[in-house]
Amino acid sequence: MFPPPPPHFARPPLDFIPPAYSPWVLRLVHGILPLLLRLRVRPWLPSGIAKIEVTGAETLARLYHQFQAGQIRLILAFRHVEVDDPLVGLYVLSRLVPQAARRQGIRLRKPIHAHFLYDRGMPLWGGEWLGWLLSRLGGIPVHRGRRVDRLALAAARRLLLDGQLPLGIAPEGATNGHSERINPLEPGTAQLAFWCAEDLAKAGRPESVIVVPVGIQYRYLKPSWRKLERLLRYLERLSGLTPPATDPGSPKSRNRRYAQRICGLAHHLLAQMETFYGLPPFTAGETQFNARLERLLHTALQTAETYFGLSPQGDWNSRCRRIEEAAWIQIYREELRHPGSLAPLQRGLLDWKAQQATLYLQHMRLVESCVAVQEEYLLSKPSFERLAESALILFDVLARLRGDPYPARPRLGWREVQVTVGDPIWVSQRWERQYRQGRQEARQAVAELTQDLQLALERMIS
Repeated sequence: MFPPPPPHFARPPLDFIPPAYSPWVLRLVHGILPLLLRLRVRPWLPSGIAKIEVTGAETLARLYHQFQAGQIRLILAFRHVEVDDPLVGLYVLSRLVPQAARRQGIRLRKPIHAHFLYDRGMPLWGGEWLGWLLSRLGGIPVHRGRRVDRLALAAARRLLLDGQLPLGIAPEGATNGHSERINPLEPGTAQLAFWCAEDLAKAGRPESVIVVPVGIQYRYLKPSWRKLERLLRYLERLSGLTPPATDPGSPKSRNRRYAQRICGLAHHLLAQMETFYGLPPFTAGETQFNARLERLLHTALQTAETYFGLSPQGDWNSRCRRIEEAAWIQIYREELRHPGSLAPLQRGLLDWKAQQATLYLQHMRLVESCVAVQEEYLLSKPSFERLAESALILFDVLARLRGDPYPARPRLGWREVQVTVGDPIWVSQRWERQYRQGRQEARQAVAELTQDLQLALERMIS
């Protein structure tokens, strides 16, 4: 009796999902938002948000009024802390901005919404229904691994110029799991803003281009030390450590003790992964966590890069994106657009290559989780929020190592969200003064605008 055939990992190519904004789908989502914020409707969507406050909603109300009056084109550059951020943004735009507009006597046309960019990979782990929903909400999928995703850029540029809604972008490009630490911003937001100013000038239109930074920060209403203790004991047992006995120490030193415990777990995981990758003892001293982590991450990425024939160039994010693209090329095959034309042997070989690509892709996924582990960040201010975020990041790392790429994160208590709207940045003036003067000036203008956005978002952290 022959064994069953291996699962078919090779799949048809990833086609562009065109935005197909549907007002009725948006109204439906707006109607169930209170439930989506409080309940876990999907395993990977923790929610548990009881309260959302916004500072600067009046600014957004005025900007939407100017946008609807045809005076400006608007980009919302928002922080991307975790997967709950889109729900928070929907609530702010659908509830809090209209309330602020009424307080100021401003009449806005409904719905108050925005087109947005999202990672093309989201429907792969969320399900095809998620791609359908994001498209109907006005989303534009971006294939991040490609050097230039022309279809996505063309759609974003077109909607930014002529769309009936503003455009929302996360300049960080991905989540980092930390409310109080911002990743270096990618230049795409600034570049799109200058392109819009250029397109307006070519069309002889008078609108100004404005980018407004929007910060997001999560806090726990009533920190549950009992749930955090339960999570740490689970992670320690999973890692082969013996959880400590109940500590009767002073509550005043509790935060520091938990921070040291989380760091101890991180050091243990790091040592285990160093052994796995065959790394020699670190000569600069065991206490230099950041240097050891950087060496490990480089080795993990290099393992995948060697298989895919890539050179280790750029920062962590750009290396991860190139690996992801190389893996997707082997997994999502043009030949499978019409699979009936393939012989069983051809299909089997494609599946074999896809399985290998999937395996080596896990080295990159491990880096995506581990890069957010920040010992100094935790020890410098061991608040419950930082303790919880760090513990949940380690939960993700262990889940990846166990083969669960999208685990159901445990809840550590009800959360509140503080959204802060920053001062608008007028881009058209910079385009006229600097960007249009030459290629070198344009690159400098994009870099300066990106840096200004970075500083604006960092200033919003409280």
